This record gives sequence, C-alpha cells and structure tokens, in this order.
Amino acid sequence: MSNLDDFIDNLQEQIFDEARQAYGEKGFHRWRNPRYHGRMTDPDARSRLTGSCGDTMEIYLKFQNDRVTDASYFTDGCASSGICGSFASELAIGRDPDSLAEISGDAVLETIGRLPREDRHCADLAAEAVGAALHDYMKRRFK
Repeated sequence: MSNLDDFIDNLQEQIFDEARQAYGEKGFHRWRNPRYHGRMTDPDARSRLTGSCGDTMEIYLKFQNDRVTDASYFTDGCASSGICGSFASELAIGRDPDSLAEISGDAVLETIGRLPREDRHCADLAAEAVGAALHDYMKRRFK
C-alpha cells in the first residue's frame, strides 16, 4: 500500500468514527445505508418543506385501506436531514391518519437515538413534512 492509500484509509476511518459519535450506531448505519430514499412516482400524498437552515425535505406517502403502505423521502440537505427523512418515512409505514399525526421531531430523534444538538431541527423538519403530507392526503381524500 502506498502512503496515499494509508492516508485515505485513515481519513475514512476518522470520518466514520466521528459520524458514529455524532449519530450513534443506528444513525451511522442509516447514513451509510439509506432506506426509503427517493421520489415516489404516483404517491397518494406528498409534501415539500424548506427548513430554517435551508434544507428541503420532501415526503411521499402511499395509502391502502387508510394506512400508509409505503413512504419515501428526498432531501437536498445534510447527512442529518437524510437520516431524519429516512427514519420519519419508516415511522410512517403502517400508520393510519390519526397515528401518523403523532409523528413528532422528538419521536424521530428517539428512533435515531442520537443527533448533534445543532442538527436536531432536521428531525422537526422531517416530522413537519410527514404532517404536511398527511394534510395533503386528507385534502385529497375529502375533496
């Protein structure tokens, strides 16, 4: 191995160690292996919100028998936004509208386990995007 290869390997390990400390093991794993990421074609509900930090969070929901059967997210934001969008999407699956409305930033944070204090607003943004998608669903359903 060359000195450059050694440097790169050490730098990668340092980045991973810092991410594990910042996000915990669950958050780190989701950062490395995102789930529910991507824009959904033909969703039953969708939302797009921009947070105070400038990150945009999109949430897509698919319903069957008044329950979320599929959910996904898309963000142009930081790693914390991606992690939060992924866990918020996961929390939405299987829920009916009443329990979907209970998804909060605190619930997203609790599911992740840890997030840097300065990034906790990302959990609120993801939860608010779920709520806005629910609003879109209810508006469509009761037209």
